Amino acid sequence: MNINIRKATLEDIPFMLSLIKELAIYERAPLEVTTTIESMLKDGFAFHPVYHAHVAEADEKIVGIAVYYVGYSTWKGKMVYLDDLIVTEPMRRYGIGKKLFDAVGKFSKEIGANQLRWHVLDWNTPAIEFYKKLDASLDPTWITCKLTRDQLEKMF
Repeated sequence: MNINIRKATLEDIPFMLSLIKELAIYERAPLEVTTTIESMLKDGFAFHPVYHAHVAEADEKIVGIAVYYVGYSTWKGKMVYLDDLIVTEPMRRYGIGKKLFDAVGKFSKEIGANQLRWHVLDWNTPAIEFYKKLDASLDPTWITCKLTRDQLEKMF
């Protein structure tokens, strides 16, 4: 099987959104995805894109994605945040996730990032084991906090 990793294009957005929805089902939150093709086009391919993405192709079909963005840590400086690394379920265990992760790692190195950061659900054992193989630090002391759009509207 020939796996090709490349930067995402506009034409990839529908396939990317399909994988995002597949992940949401796996993570037991299928109704939480509010992203649309239009918002992904605007946010990723406008004059100032807010995210970057790589896709993995097998036999010219998209089977995985990595979506990430550049951020800033007051303690560490420039960092890359890997928002999602998704490989469609039937294509897992072929090294596709590692190839996508490597593409994000190379991007991080190229821009001089001091850190590559991401989250993983505490029950997602396959992902946790994958990250442990990469010698990643899994820090249980930090709690993810967030405000939803509705909360932002009410508060501000």
